[in-house]
Amino acid sequence: MRTWLVFLSEQAIVLIDAIALLAVVWATLEVCVQVVRIRPSRASGYVLRAIWLHYARWLVGALSLQLAADIIETSISTNWETIGRVGAIAVIRTLLNFFLDRDVEEKRSMQRAGERASESTR
Repeated sequence: MRTWLVFLSEQAIVLIDAIALLAVVWATLEVCVQVVRIRPSRASGYVLRAIWLHYARWLVGALSLQLAADIIETSISTNWETIGRVGAIAVIRTLLNFFLDRDVEEKRSMQRAGERASESTR
């Protein structure tokens, strides 16, 4: 039974990591196309912020997926060296996720405040 659980866990880790990779690649290609299309020198700050916020949301999602794969990996690890390595990676990803998510929320709040200010001047 344990053999099957380990096998299924390993497959799940690979699948989740692949999905996270695809999310990052897709989001990166999407943001590159958008930036080239709008020509940043002519775009407003609002448009560029919206593009980067969208990209950051994708990155937060991908980091969350990778963290899920790390959690599964620790559940099947048999030695402390592997658990320590995966634990360190999980801590780094969690911190990245926290700070990225905080920055996204801060930018979103600033964007909303800017929208309200522009609406009140109309």
